[in-house]
Amino acid sequence: MKQYLNLLEHVLENGERKGDPQGVGNIAICGYQMRFRLDDGFPLLTTKKVYLKSIIYELLWFLRGDTKVKYLNDHGVTIWDEWATPEAAAKYGNKPGELGPIYGEKWRRWKTRDGRTIDQISEALEEIKRFPDSRRLVVTSWDPEDVDKVFVAPCHCFFKFFVAQGKLSLHLFQRSADVFLGVPFNIASYSLLLMMMAQVTGLKAHELIHTLSDTHLYLNHLEQAKLQLTREPKSLPRMVLNPKIKDIFAFDYEDFTLEGYDPHPSIKAPIGI
Repeated sequence: MKQYLNLLEHVLENGERKGDPQGVGNIAICGYQMRFRLDDGFPLLTTKKVYLKSIIYELLWFLRGDTKVKYLNDHGVTIWDEWATPEAAAKYGNKPGELGPIYGEKWRRWKTRDGRTIDQISEALEEIKRFPDSRRLVVTSWDPEDVDKVFVAPCHCFFKFFVAQGKLSLHLFQRSADVFLGVPFNIASYSLLLMMMAQVTGLKAHELIHTLSDTHLYLNHLEQAKLQLTREPKSLPRMVLNPKIKDIFAFDYEDFTLEGYDPHPSIKAPIGI
């Protein structure tokens, strides 16, 4: 995961001071790209412990089309609770525990002006099988009509699949990237989605290309980032999927096995709300 450490170093050296909605302050650059070949191992950070359980359950939650935190809470995952409080829900016209029209709804139930709904994940799957050379294998969470109806507008807002020579790659565009807390999570989540999509389409998972736009380190994450840069990366773990699963929506938590993960200790940092 040298790619991620290079990103940390680049932002620390080149980031310019900016403000933010949280009032914390940050240093940021505009535009950065990383590439992760899945043959090299599963790109889960080893220079600090990253909790895979939350990553898996969040991804399954997205794929369910769910926007309520109950499913996550039922499985001991609380990463979205800060954005689903009664106060936050009331501000945006949602019921307590609901997040509004965000990732899951946009992926699975995009509402059109003529009253239809579009399941973008299902359509991408079918198009990969029908015409793998298509340049329209796109899923978007960014809906200008709804970005002001949610507490946090989609950060990882657009991704596209690419097929060549029996290999599947995924190109993710992230408009807003919390480098210390969010980006490691996003790398692992979309790598896992790539592996799942490859398995159910009969392709080989090849490469995650991760493009970041507003790429920032919060000022209260700087010392944590510097600490991480003192740590030597370890060998990447291996992710094994249950080979019996051939439906992207049939995966359960028990269908994922991480092998050989031996990270450095976790590094605590406050989340920006």
